[in-house]
Amino acid sequence: MTEATQPRPRPKLPVQQLAILGKIDAVPGTCPPARVPDADHAPLTSLVAVVARLAEPLAYTSIYPYLPEMMRDFGIPQDEVAKWAGLTTAIFAVSQGLAALPWGRASDRYGRKPILLCGLVSTMVCFLVWGVSTSLPMAMAARAVQGAGNGNVAIIRTIVAEIVPEKELRPRAFSIMPLVWSLGAVLGPAFGGFLAQPARKYPDLFGNVEFFKRFPYALPNLVATVFFLISAATAFLFLKESLPVKRDERDWGLELGSRLTRAIRRKPPRVRPGLASADGEAATPDPSPKKPAPPGTSPKMREALTRQTVINLVTYTILSLHSLAFDQNITVFLNYPVMKHTPENTRYPFYFNGGFGLKSNKIGSIFAIYGITCGVIQFVLYPPLVKRFGILRCWQVCSVTIPFVYILTPYTSLFPTEGTRLAAVIIVLMIKGLVTIVAFPCITILLTNSCESTYVLGTVNGLGTSFSGFARAIGPASTGLAFSWGAKHGYIVSAYFFLALASAAGAVPGFFIRDGDGPAIDGVLSNASAIADVSDDDVDAAAPLLGRTRKQGTTYNATDAQQR
Repeated sequence: MTEATQPRPRPKLPVQQLAILGKIDAVPGTCPPARVPDADHAPLTSLVAVVARLAEPLAYTSIYPYLPEMMRDFGIPQDEVAKWAGLTTAIFAVSQGLAALPWGRASDRYGRKPILLCGLVSTMVCFLVWGVSTSLPMAMAARAVQGAGNGNVAIIRTIVAEIVPEKELRPRAFSIMPLVWSLGAVLGPAFGGFLAQPARKYPDLFGNVEFFKRFPYALPNLVATVFFLISAATAFLFLKESLPVKRDERDWGLELGSRLTRAIRRKPPRVRPGLASADGEAATPDPSPKKPAPPGTSPKMREALTRQTVINLVTYTILSLHSLAFDQNITVFLNYPVMKHTPENTRYPFYFNGGFGLKSNKIGSIFAIYGITCGVIQFVLYPPLVKRFGILRCWQVCSVTIPFVYILTPYTSLFPTEGTRLAAVIIVLMIKGLVTIVAFPCITILLTNSCESTYVLGTVNGLGTSFSGFARAIGPASTGLAFSWGAKHGYIVSAYFFLALASAAGAVPGFFIRDGDGPAIDGVLSNASAIADVSDDDVDAAAPLLGRTRKQGTTYNATDAQQR
């Protein structure tokens, strides 16, 4: 068979790098990993990689259960808690939105990895300051700096798009990407709710610790710091640069990580320069001098903003607005006192008041159930749904379902007993989890596919983060104001009807979206080496750090991705 007629190898997901960015070790649809004789420590490395990516979701979601109580400890009246909780969330999103585009353009110029590391370290420091905040201005300042210092949402999305250039693999890659995030979203609210105010909740353990009496919300943030340290170290040592013009530059972190990996192996690996690993990625670049890559340049804005890209950005922005606003405001609703309904204060279907009266530990448990549901949906339901109905159809169905979920939410407080109320709100949260967990990867893939070149991916994802940042500011702030107004005037439904209107408006532009072919690959990527002539020992030596060797696998040349 001639080279021209030889079938092209089937593309495979770059499992190792996806895991470091926030994936789980088991990838749906891939072959089971072969046992690596020399990688007895690979499971440990895999565990470290999974734990590492827990940091951000764990820390971000840990504040939700105790945020209403924290606002009250700052002296905020009960009816104003929703407003100030929303504004605290909003100021983070505003600063993140202002800084996201500069971070995205910086990653286009200087590389993805250094910008990702800067974001991790900045976020870690700001969470420590947030945990020891003793006043509302101090807490809001910490949130503002935290948002401005982290552009990792766009950076990670860009990296995934670059290391998975094949359009047919992107649905699986983007569905795998949030799995560890969901795990963090399970653990975050749980330990945030249980570890906040430790001196008050656990007097036998922390009652005599003056530090936790003075700073009742420091403990969950101190725990999160450990995960941030692991996350930054793992990314520094094992994450490969994905920007094409920076891939061949020397990476001191990868070299150190390679040495550490060799140190824990029984047999030192023999890696040839330029050897591709078994998951289709290049091994650590050879530190010998190479021809320098051309300096990175930032793309022009008009090259990034095509008609379809603009429509996708608008749709993604509105989805971010109402989804985050709901997740933040529902904790206030769950914490709001239960009201006894009488003919004087209740006129159905709109005029009634009252919440659930739950404390932070119960709110944390509810969010843990919510997070588990989201993880199951991502892993089990999302891939077959997309395969059966397609990215665009799944997005359109989800976008018209979300408004009804928001409308139903306030009526869950009308059930007569606490058990029935909790059951009702958990069912609503599960439905919300289903539609948003399917919707977000779909619109992210559609946004990526609207780009005409990888050259503009960082800029487009930076724009997406900027716009969604402003939406995540407007959403919680406006929803908090609507909730506070409704709580004062007896219309607790006001906030959720507002979200329903916003989500209905966001569904309209989604029907003008067309699924594009995805960005063309600019330049020759560094994972173009073949391993057909490499011995089994060398393949074992070049095994991914997560131990996912496929001896019968092939290495995919990324530059062939567009030759369909």
